[in-house]
Amino acid sequence: MALRRMDNVGIVVADLEAAVDFFCALGLELEGRGMVEGEWAGRVTGLGDQRVEIAMLRTPDGHSRLELSRFLAPPVVADHRTAPVNALGYLRAMFAVDDLDGTLRRLDRHGARLVGEIVQYQDVYRLCYIRGPEGLLIGLAEDLR
Repeated sequence: MALRRMDNVGIVVADLEAAVDFFCALGLELEGRGMVEGEWAGRVTGLGDQRVEIAMLRTPDGHSRLELSRFLAPPVVADHRTAPVNALGYLRAMFAVDDLDGTLRRLDRHGARLVGEIVQYQDVYRLCYIRGPEGLLIGLAEDLR
């Protein structure tokens, strides 16, 4: 049996509307929204009875998805959003963009801020990290080839 695909990456947020707006401005498409609640869901997560509002977004090519979750119950117990880039655990999501400068201008209106600087790796990529809504760490890469 072989791995078929990575289905999605999940990010827990406090402000679901702002996060959806940000990722739609980045270029993802809102696939749907809904509630995930009840004892059955808690059996998967180990959290018991839970209520979570989710939004599923997909990349324009349809191959990748991002699941944004806002926990209503149980309450959020930890916050990793301000962890430095060398902290253990999940770091960031990286997105390939056609126009890095244009993408940064567009996301600036949604509160995006550069973490360091825009750098060029040889003649291959222009890269940067930004902090998006709620301080989420996002990588952006423009292919120069």
